Amino acid sequence: MAVTLRDVADRAGVSRSAVSRTFTEGASVSPKTRAKVEKAALELGYSPNALASSLTTGRTKLIGLVSNNFHNPLFLEVFDLFTRGLQDRGLRPLLVNLSNETDPQNSVRMLRQYSVDGVIVASSTLPPSFAEAFKQAGVPVVHSFGRFSTSPNVHVVGIDNVACGRMAAEALIARGYRKVAFLGGPEKATSTQDRALGFFGALREHPEIEVSISYASAYSFDAGRVEMTRLLMQDPAQAYFCGDDVLSIGALSAIEEAGLSCPEDIGIIGLNDMDMARWQNIDLTTIRQPIAEIIGASIDLVVGTIERPDRHPETRLFPCRVVERGTLRPVHQGAA
Repeated sequence: MAVTLRDVADRAGVSRSAVSRTFTEGASVSPKTRAKVEKAALELGYSPNALASSLTTGRTKLIGLVSNNFHNPLFLEVFDLFTRGLQDRGLRPLLVNLSNETDPQNSVRMLRQYSVDGVIVASSTLPPSFAEAFKQAGVPVVHSFGRFSTSPNVHVVGIDNVACGRMAAEALIARGYRKVAFLGGPEKATSTQDRALGFFGALREHPEIEVSISYASAYSFDAGRVEMTRLLMQDPAQAYFCGDDVLSIGALSAIEEAGLSCPEDIGIIGLNDMDMARWQNIDLTTIRQPIAEIIGASIDLVVGTIERPDRHPETRLFPCRVVERGTLRPVHQGAA
């Protein structure tokens, strides 16, 4: 038989309401009563019912975690860090898969059905309007990996993708490449647009360098492989900035299958520094996005907004850096 609240009250010699108050956050209970109840609960192996507690407090402690790219292995790291971070704060994640979803209102309706206390939109490809739809519905929201803005309508946590694009271009310039390209993710994704903007902006100061652009259909291994295979059938660049690590790994697969080597024949630089990028058989030179810091800040903001719904939206950006590995030639080999 499951241990009930009445069992704990009887063991502690207090009323059931005293037991309920002991396990209700913010409720008033004397230290003496709390100690008796907690001792009785420990002896009986009692755990309060979270759903029953939500009826009393009006808080479910559910946080909707919304994403739309489960094909990217990076999401496994994101999901792991988010769920552990929420659980460490006594919150419960509710995972929502928005693959192929285009209407934010469908997501708003779904999450309101579960009475979530807040929402974290974890996506660099969903437009700002997705997160804004939750705010308009009165749901505290944070857009993780969202688009940088000096005056956001919702909290945004992430990186400056324009700066990352410049960083990638500067890495290729420093190595003496004279024909470079941007292989981006989906053309409509804000992350793709901003990374391309920074990349081409830096290269405008170097008219001697030939530059081109192409897009993959998704941030996925298969999409990167397909697009690089197509590019190799034409006149490929000397080096590519792939807008994501998983695209880069797909591109590396196509390069190897074509009988070419990296970086001897073609150089590759990615973005994210996902765990797989450091594997010995991949050894990807990339730009590190500080995933753990972004997730920690996102959780802080959603919790803060739940407590203060009128909190002014803010943007928190984290710096990135190039991680040197083996898919670009060294800087000292600069002659093209």
